[in-house]
Amino acid sequence: MENNTALTAQDVADILKIAKNTVYELIKRGELNSYKVGRKVRFTLSDVEEYIASSKSIQKPLAGSVVNPSQSSLIQTSPAFSGNDFIICGQDLMLDVLSSYVEKQAPGTRTLRSYIGSYNSLVALYQGHVQVATAHLWDGDTGDYNLPYVRRLLPGIPTIIIHLTARIQGFYVPKGNPKNIHTWADLTQPDLTIINREKGSGSRILLDEHLRLLGINSASINGYLRESQSHFAVASTVGRGGADVAVGQEKVASQIKDIDFIPLQKERYELVIKKEDYHSAPVQTIIKILRSEEFRQEFEGIDGYYIEEMGNIIAEI
Repeated sequence: MENNTALTAQDVADILKIAKNTVYELIKRGELNSYKVGRKVRFTLSDVEEYIASSKSIQKPLAGSVVNPSQSSLIQTSPAFSGNDFIICGQDLMLDVLSSYVEKQAPGTRTLRSYIGSYNSLVALYQGHVQVATAHLWDGDTGDYNLPYVRRLLPGIPTIIIHLTARIQGFYVPKGNPKNIHTWADLTQPDLTIINREKGSGSRILLDEHLRLLGINSASINGYLRESQSHFAVASTVGRGGADVAVGQEKVASQIKDIDFIPLQKERYELVIKKEDYHSAPVQTIIKILRSEEFRQEFEGIDGYYIEEMGNIIAEI
């Protein structure tokens, strides 16, 4: 998909995995750029990528708005819930759909979204800035997802981990994979350039852990310090020839023109909450939604989501 390709509201809804009406709401709130052809609203891929990237720092005290955990004036800083607001941290668009469901099923509850990466999400939970963190952090020494990081980043805090979905992580490469990239060691090719994710994201930590295990110095990889803020952004960069490879999720690959996806490993994407908040109304609403057939059907037909364990409590720490 070229950056200047005209996208319809339905195209954008399909990319973001949200309702078409939500797309128009994003336009109305000034969060998503658009243009008109006659009476029809159109978008470019750059508009969508810009929304995903900029939403990490947009702050609006509105229902479903985006907050930055570093700005304590706009979020709760107490360990427990206060009032009817709560913040869900994480970057997967499934969380936007979840937030919409919560507001429908719990009238008067305002769901705020923070689009920061997994590592910073757990830090924000530890500091009391958010109520729901999400993580897909792989530990190279144990081969486990999330539990080792929860223990390190939330020391002494009882937590509950709830499964959301599994996803496939791998490489975005140009069509035909001209550089023959199949393993982590292939990233050291001298004529190869990568585009990286930001520090703290699950994809960046996955890359760093594999490089550590292989004894590869990140400084030897061309483009390692070049960062982008979303899977869509790095995939489209590879698709238009701006890089030879990037690490990302399977589900994005089918939405970007001129790239192939090289699967590497299945990851676990999970919600993390403090045990003291488990019986709160917002968290119980989330669990009810995740276990509902209606919510599961939203994602059963989408490639890249593996939802068999959705809503299961994985661990209590």
